[in-house]
Amino acid sequence: MSDMKDTNASGNTVISEEVIATIASSAALEVEGVASMAQKPTDLKGLVSSAAERSVKVTTVNDENILDLYVNLKSSAKIPDVSLAVQKNVKSEVQAMTGKPVTKINVHVAGIVFDEEANEENNEPEAEKE
Repeated sequence: MSDMKDTNASGNTVISEEVIATIASSAALEVEGVASMAQKPTDLKGLVSSAAERSVKVTTVNDENILDLYVNLKSSAKIPDVSLAVQKNVKSEVQAMTGKPVTKINVHVAGIVFDEEANEENNEPEAEKE
């Protein structure tokens, strides 16, 4: 995983792609209609270390970031509306926190979470959840 470097008179600032993935994942989860982050298809480069990296692919080209986010949406969500809201919120948060431009955000809807599934998970006895 590569890092983004910013050089100024005081020294260098290095932002790892894992940090960008974490910011993007958090921003996506803030959007109404997003149930959870999904695991992106496995690539042959090896294992990733964090949950954010499993859900967000960061590609940096010429100091511009391209993000691929994999999400599960709630069954009540309107996919185009939620996808647009995810793109706007992620772009805003990543650019605000890193100061680096985000040129493209691809939202991959990996699944739909139905209310019954959420209710079943919430109704499990505590011993089964552990």
